[in-house]
Order: sequence, then C-alpha cells, then structure tokens
Amino acid sequence: MRVALAVVAAVLHLAGCAALAPSSPTASEAPFDIVGRVAVNFEGKAFTSNLRWRHAARGEEVWLSTPLGQTLAHIESDATEATLTTADQQQYRAASVEALTRRALGWDLPLSRLTWWVRGEVVPGGAPAAAERDQRSRLTLLDQDGWRIAFENYPPEQNGGLPRRLDLRSGSQEIRLLIDGWREIEAAR
Repeated sequence: MRVALAVVAAVLHLAGCAALAPSSPTASEAPFDIVGRVAVNFEGKAFTSNLRWRHAARGEEVWLSTPLGQTLAHIESDATEATLTTADQQQYRAASVEALTRRALGWDLPLSRLTWWVRGEVVPGGAPAAAERDQRSRLTLLDQDGWRIAFENYPPEQNGGLPRRLDLRSGSQEIRLLIDGWREIEAAR
C-alpha cells in the first residue's frame, strides 16, 4: 500500500512539473522561411511567380517575383493590417492578406490557413469536411474552410518530410504551391 501511494505521489509530482514547463510553439507560431513557386488560375486568368514567404509571430512577409528576381508584389501583414506594394510602388491596404490579394491581384491567397497547410496539418478550431491520410498518417487530401487541398510529394530527405507540393481549390480558383526550400528561422527575427 505504501509503495502504491509513493508511486501515485511521484506521478502527481512529475505531472505538476510537466504542467509548469514552457510549451514549445505551435505550428503556426514557429517561424519559417519558404522559397518556391506559385501558379494561380482564377476567372479564366492565370498568374505564375516565384515566391518567398517569411512567417514569424509578429507577422508575415511574402514576395512574388519573376523568374529573374524582379519583385511583382511584396506583401506585409501583422495582426492589424496587410499591405501589398506592387513593382510600380502602388500600395494597397486591407484588414487581411486574403482581402488584400482579392482586391489587388484578383484572387485569394489563404495565408493564415496556409501556415498550417504547408506543414501538412489541419487548421485548429475548424473541423474539416473531409481528411484523408496515407499509411504514415500524413495528410493527402483535406477539405477545410471552403478549400480542397491535395498534399503531394513528401520527400523524407528534404524539409523534414513536409509536403513539397500543395494543390488548393476553392470554387473556380486553383493555386499550386511548389516548395523548393524550407528553413525554420530564429524566433527573434
């Protein structure tokens, strides 16, 4: 009986210590820097560009550029506002990146959800309409928040086994995101 009580006391003590330990950041909070390419089809139009996306707790920064590196659009956002600056220095402002890209580019970039989707994860707080996983429990198909996302190519030797390609569809809009490079960055940046 004393041994059982000692074991229970030790488990409770360790559980209390675990509750006090600082937690690691959630996926959407963990900063990263992605380079890749994006292709968008919307309303009978098409858009392609190189992409660099820097995600940090303080905000997002996205560059859309030509194959030779000329910036077509630079997007910055934080908790209060999103700003898009074009190559000719025109500026657009909106409350979210989604509203901003819809207004300035004609298509939605679901950046707040992509923070999770590029990691092959479901966005917390919203139950997906459908989710399919492979034999290794990685997402292969997801219907969430009006978007259908196909996750392709999980190369184990690159980017920690994260998906390399995402095909997104919402209504008549299609986005293909191809990730060429991924790195986690220091939280201080």
